[in-house]
Amino acid sequence: MKRLNWLFPLLLVVLASSACQSYRVADWLTQSGEALFKDDFSDPGSGWARAVSPSGAMDYFGGGFRIWVNTENYDLWSTPGLAFGDVRIETDVYTIGGPLENRFGLLCRYRDAQNYYFFIVSSDGYYGIGKLSGGLRSLLGQAMLAYTPAITQGVALNHLRADCIGDTLTLYVNGQPVGMAQDADFSAGDVGLLAGTFGQPGTDAVFDNFVVIKP
Repeated sequence: MKRLNWLFPLLLVVLASSACQSYRVADWLTQSGEALFKDDFSDPGSGWARAVSPSGAMDYFGGGFRIWVNTENYDLWSTPGLAFGDVRIETDVYTIGGPLENRFGLLCRYRDAQNYYFFIVSSDGYYGIGKLSGGLRSLLGQAMLAYTPAITQGVALNHLRADCIGDTLTLYVNGQPVGMAQDADFSAGDVGLLAGTFGQPGTDAVFDNFVVIKP
């Protein structure tokens, strides 16, 4: 019964606002396989939401974007303030500290703090695809987080990819497809990064080489 209770904790989020920009015109003009947006986080002014509080912090860090969560059963996420339809999102993520029972990953079709899709993995080898809808969180196509050997466990680097195409959501880890779900509630929105904790605080992840590609 791996982390079934994660579906129902109190969700507390520190979220800094950023100016919303639209990349929908670029979406129309680009060809399949071309980048709609990319960021190596070398420029601290590239627009990602930043925050610092006793519960954790998220900020540009050493050429990447770091999310550190210092409260149990807590999520922090950041978005660049953009808007897309169908996308393929990729990033490298390094876990640099904290418990192995954690979560970190990608967001797509982010409408606001109460509505978005998420793709998460953990440092002990589990993954999930889900959504927050009206503030209620649920997994899609699975009753609880599932194990996959595709995740490099421990303090390590993983490459994540999330495809949000039509009503189909697909998660890849280190080039391998690990999960797929279908949901039609959200058709467009922002993209983002997420990290969180379960029963122990201290999740510490650094993201780099973020790219949004037209599928």
